[in-house]
Amino acid sequence: MISVKRVDITPEAAVFLESLKEKHGPLMFHQSGGCCDGSAPMCYPQGEFRIGDNDVFLGTITECPFYIGGQQFEYWRHTRLTVDVVAGRGSGFSIESPEGKRFVTRSRVFTDEEAAQLKAEGEPLRGEWNGH
Repeated sequence: MISVKRVDITPEAAVFLESLKEKHGPLMFHQSGGCCDGSAPMCYPQGEFRIGDNDVFLGTITECPFYIGGQQFEYWRHTRLTVDVVAGRGSGFSIESPEGKRFVTRSRVFTDEEAAQLKAEGEPLRGEWNGH
């Protein structure tokens, strides 16, 4: 049985993310649901954003860990998030902001089958993921 992905990335966003990794090294995402760009995914160099104990690790996209704030996860736990890229300037905090593009998340509700599989797998990890 293939594990259900909680987070994915569009091909266009993956190409853009790879170019950012070439410039900046290893990267990570955090989606807070807070101020600035609201619930836009923020991209940071790995280690430059402190992951809290309540942040939820959703998975990796192009080898970049993706976290979501605990409260935000409660709103979005029933959906699969897909990171995409669009023209426009996002938050000054996110690494892509000078590039004239910004990351956004799109979502779709899990199917009943996917939801049942996720329930069987248990809750996702909270706090910083160590890669194992």
